[in-house]
Amino acid sequence: MPRHPDLNRRHLIGASAAGVAGALAMPVDAARAAPLTSVLGRDATQYGVRPGSTEEQTRVLQRAIDEAARAQVPLALPPGVYRTGLLRLPAGAQLVGVRGATRLAFTGGASLIQSEGGDSIGLTGITFDGGAIALPARRGLIHCLGGRDVRIIDCTVTASGGSGVWLEQVAGDVSGNIFTDIAGTALVSFDAMGLIVSRNTILGTNDNGIEILRTAIGDDGTLVADNRIEDIKAGPGGSGQYGNAINAFRAGNVIVRGNRIRNCDYSAVRGNSASNIQITGNSVSDVREVALYSEFSFEAAIIAGNTVDGAAIGVSVCNFNEGGRIAVVQGNIIRNLIPKRPIGTAPDDDAGVGIYVEADSSVTGNVIENAPSYGIVAGWGKYLRDVVISGNVIRKALAGVGVSVVSGAGTALVNNNMISETPRGAVVGLDHARAVTTDLTADGAQRFAQLTVGGNAVRR
Repeated sequence: MPRHPDLNRRHLIGASAAGVAGALAMPVDAARAAPLTSVLGRDATQYGVRPGSTEEQTRVLQRAIDEAARAQVPLALPPGVYRTGLLRLPAGAQLVGVRGATRLAFTGGASLIQSEGGDSIGLTGITFDGGAIALPARRGLIHCLGGRDVRIIDCTVTASGGSGVWLEQVAGDVSGNIFTDIAGTALVSFDAMGLIVSRNTILGTNDNGIEILRTAIGDDGTLVADNRIEDIKAGPGGSGQYGNAINAFRAGNVIVRGNRIRNCDYSAVRGNSASNIQITGNSVSDVREVALYSEFSFEAAIIAGNTVDGAAIGVSVCNFNEGGRIAVVQGNIIRNLIPKRPIGTAPDDDAGVGIYVEADSSVTGNVIENAPSYGIVAGWGKYLRDVVISGNVIRKALAGVGVSVVSGAGTALVNNNMISETPRGAVVGLDHARAVTTDLTADGAQRFAQLTVGGNAVRR
C-alpha cells in the first residue's frame, strides 16, 4: 500500500524541527567549535568577528581565516567595516564578501593582505581600503608571493599608499575589480606563471596602470584584456617608466587586447624588450607620448586594429640598434596627433608622427589623419631594413611618408598608398628627422637604389 505524501512531509518537517531544536540546545562553546556553514561558507561572526566595530579585529579575523582554510571552506564576511592590520592567507584561504558592502579598512603594516606560496587563494566581493597609509617600497595592499590559482574577483582596491595588487610568480585571475586612488601602480606582476588580467576598471594611479614584468627576458604569456584604464600619472617623473596604462617589460608573448585607455601622461601600451607582443583592438585617446609602443630588444610585435585619437606619436616600433625588429602594423586608425612645434615648420622627430618603424616590418591598411609631422616614418639614419609601407591612407599631414636615405640605410618599399593634403610632399627622403629630398613621387624626382616608390595615389 503506497504511503501518503503527507506522511513523508510530516516526517521531514519533524526531522528538521528536531535538528533546529538540537542546534538551539547546543552550548555556546560547542556552537563556536563547529561554526555554521552557509552556501557562501563559514560565517566570520561565528569566530567573534564583528562588522562595524570601531576596534581593530586583526587577531579574530586571522583566526577565522586560518580555521576556515583548514576546513577547506570559504570564509563569509557579512556587510560592514572591519578594521584590521596585516592578514596572512594560507593555502586554500578564500574570503567572500558582499560587493560594495563588505570593507576591510587598513590600520597599518606592510600590506593588508599577504600570501606566500599559497595555492587556491580567493578574494571575492570585498573592498580593500588602504586609508592612504604609506606602504614600504615594492609592496601592494594585496601582496601575493608565489601561488597557483590565485583569484581576485569583483573586489575594490582603493586609497592604497603603495601599489594596489602586487604579484610575484603567480598563476591565476584578476578580473572584474575596481582600482581607485592608487599611490603606485594598480596591478604589478613579476614572473607570472599564467595570469589573466581582465575587465578591471582602473581610475587614477600615480605610477602605471598595469605592469607585466620579468626579472629576465623570457616567456610570460599574460593576457591583459577588456580593462578600462584612465587618468594615469607619471608621478615619479622619468622618461617613460611611469605614466603608462599598460607596461610590459622583458615579458614575452603578452597579449593586450580590447582595452579602453584614456588620459595617460605617457603611453597607452608600452612593450619594452617584450617579444611576440600582440596589441590589438584597443581604444586609446588623450595620451601625451607614444600611444602604442614596442621598443628596445624585442623580436616580433603585432599592432593591429587599434584606434588612437590624440597622442604625440600613434605607433612606434623602434630600437633596431638594440635588436628591436619584426613587426606588423596593420589596420589601425590614428588621428589628431599632438604637435610640439607650430604646423608648417620642420617635422619633429618626437611628435606628431602617425606610425614609426625601423626593421623587418610591414605597415599596411592603416588610416592616418591630422598628423602635424609625418604620417609614416621608416628608419632613423642607418637603422632601416626591409620595411614595406603599402595600402595606407594618409591625409592632412605635413608630409605623407618619410624614409631614411642616408648612407648605410637598408631597403624600403613605398607603394599603393593614398596620400592627400601633405604640403611638404607625399614621400620624402630623410636624414634622421630632416627632410633632404623633394617629393619622391613627383616626375623626375631623385632615385635611391635601396628605395622603391611607386603606384601611390597622390592628391596635392
